[in-house]
Amino acid sequence: MKEFKFLFAIWKTNLQSAMEYRAAFLTQAIGMMVNNFIYFAIWIIFFDRFKDVRGWGVNDMYVTFGVLASAFGLVSLLFGNAFNLSDIIAKGRLDYYLSLPRPVLLHTIASRTIASGMGDFLYGFVSYGLSGYFTWDGLARYVLATLLAATVFAAFLILTQSLAFWFGMMTNFSNLVLNAMLTFGIYPITLFDSYAKLILFTLIPAALMGAIPAEFIRAFTWQTLGELLLGAIGFLTLAIFTFRMGLRRYESGSAIQIEV
Repeated sequence: MKEFKFLFAIWKTNLQSAMEYRAAFLTQAIGMMVNNFIYFAIWIIFFDRFKDVRGWGVNDMYVTFGVLASAFGLVSLLFGNAFNLSDIIAKGRLDYYLSLPRPVLLHTIASRTIASGMGDFLYGFVSYGLSGYFTWDGLARYVLATLLAATVFAAFLILTQSLAFWFGMMTNFSNLVLNAMLTFGIYPITLFDSYAKLILFTLIPAALMGAIPAEFIRAFTWQTLGELLLGAIGFLTLAIFTFRMGLRRYESGSAIQIEV
C-alpha cells in the first residue's frame, strides 16, 4: 500500500506537469489517435478485399489493434521511462534513483509520462467499440486484458533494456525489439505455424499483447485467461530478476544531476 501511494503521487505529478501545457497535451493525444486510424485503415482496405484470413476478419482486427493500442498507451502514460531505460542505465543516470529510499526500478520507469500515450489508450477503446463485439461483460474483459497485456509489454521492455547493464548502449536493439513486438502483435495469430507461435509466446511475446487478449475479449475461456496471467506474472518476474542482477554490475555516472 505504501508503494501504491508513492506511485499515485508520481503519476499525479506527471499528469500535472503534462497538463501544464494543455494545448500541447491534447494535440499529441488527438494526433496519435489520427495516426492510429490512418495505420489501421490499411487493414480495413485489406479485409475489404480479402474478407477473411484463416477465420480472422476485420472485426477481430479491431479488437486486436484496440487492446494493443490501449496497452501501449497505458505503459506510455504510467511507465514512460521503460522505453529509454537502457539509456538511463548506460549513461549512469540511475544515481539519482539509487540515492532515494524507494524501489529503484519502480521509481525509474514511473518518473516519466509520454503524453501521446493518452491517444493510444483512448483509441483502443474506440476500436473495441467499433468491432461489433461490444458487450458490457466484454468491456470488463477488455479492461482486464489491457492491464495484463500492458504488464507483459512493460516487463518485456524492462527485460530487454536491462541488458544495458552487460552490453552498454542498447538503443538500436531496444528499438528493434520494440518494433518487432508491435508489428507481430497486430498480425492474426492464425497466420503463424507452431514454431512461429512459440516465438510469439516466448522470445517476442507479441501474442500476449495482441491476439490472445483479443481472443479473451471476444469470448471468455479459462485457457486464455490462464495464458495471460501466466505470461504477465512470468515476464514480470523475469524482468525484475534481470534488472536486480544487472544492478549489481551498475557503475555510477559520477555526475551531478537534477531530475525534474
